[in-house]
Amino acid sequence: MATNGYECGLKLIKELTTNTEQIQDEVLREILSQNAGTEYLRVFLHGQTEKQLSKKNVPVVTYEDLKPYIDRIANRETSEILLAKPVTGFYLSSETSGGQPKLILVTAKYQKKGALYGTLNQSPTMRRGCQGWFTLCICGAYCQLLLGLIQRDEVITVGSIFASTVLRGIKFLENHWQELCYDIKTGRLSDWITDSGCRDAASLVMKPNPEQADLIENICNCKSWEGIVRKLWPKARYIYCVCTGIMRQYIAELEFYCRGLPLVSTSYACSEAICGINLEPLRKPCDVSYTFLPNMAYFEFLPVKNERDGSIEMKSNNEDTELVDLVNVKVGQCYELVVSTCAVGDVLMVSGFYNNAPQFQFVERKNVILSVDQEKTSETDLFKAITEAKALLDPLGFILTEYTSYVDTSSAPGHYV
Repeated sequence: MATNGYECGLKLIKELTTNTEQIQDEVLREILSQNAGTEYLRVFLHGQTEKQLSKKNVPVVTYEDLKPYIDRIANRETSEILLAKPVTGFYLSSETSGGQPKLILVTAKYQKKGALYGTLNQSPTMRRGCQGWFTLCICGAYCQLLLGLIQRDEVITVGSIFASTVLRGIKFLENHWQELCYDIKTGRLSDWITDSGCRDAASLVMKPNPEQADLIENICNCKSWEGIVRKLWPKARYIYCVCTGIMRQYIAELEFYCRGLPLVSTSYACSEAICGINLEPLRKPCDVSYTFLPNMAYFEFLPVKNERDGSIEMKSNNEDTELVDLVNVKVGQCYELVVSTCAVGDVLMVSGFYNNAPQFQFVERKNVILSVDQEKTSETDLFKAITEAKALLDPLGFILTEYTSYVDTSSAPGHYV
């Protein structure tokens, strides 16, 4: 993106974050005016579009509550069950700590907002990393790594959506670098590449290159793989991936392999909406905050009790808890994100404000807990316990690669494993 485009992006961010409340009101007004006649909203609004009426009558729901409507649309019923605008497609959400993936409806407007987000989600540092991008995806890791190694002097950004995916790509390379080097040396296409489209694309750049293969082999054959990413891709500027929430467990190992390269999480999004961007992308992953963009969706928040600080308690019945508007959240308070009355399940903490737009840090997924008896151990609690245990292993030279836990009640008293 050209410099003037970047400056326009900054100007737009300033406008969005300064006029946050007005923009949120406009977003809600548009949602109600367009969709009040849908089957779903008619039950609660009877065709009316007043803001206060919608806040009073339309309940907070979960994806499971909406799933029957979504399934009907997926089975070729009219999209006007939920949306006045036509559905242009579907996608499956990622399956991380929250469980099963969701089937998400896509509209032309959603895609347009995604394009706008892509424009805003650039800084001078990030812009210099837009060429030579390749994504590490486990299903196509061999083909992608092969091309990434062949063009290693052109690659200036390495990454994927999640930290775990980047790490799996590195592990795949660690296990298969000899075969990759052989293919580069001889110019052959491995039997690993079974997809005809991938084979056709790879054949366009494949040719014998023994000199490049020898360089890569010398790097990979070293005693330690510390900093291997920077050695293999010397022009790489940063590693792009989500490192918050459950992905925090992979930070230490990624830093080992990517020594000297920052881990960058540029944005926060959920299945329901693109929510915010990281205006300080080079901050440490544990300190990342996301500035919410008020034009992306209508955001509300359910206060969540943090037992350690005695803040507001979230009732078990969401209808009994008053929703907080985007501009009225309080610094230091934790909330569950609600997008257009759908509770997302992400617990966020307000870390500050940028102009009038709040900034959030991701805390954990709601209700992802272990419980032996009366106590409840959350995702965050487990991570803290693992971090303390890891500190005892660090002096011994051990590297924690991954962890999991479950409740064992086969003996009394029950315990965590």
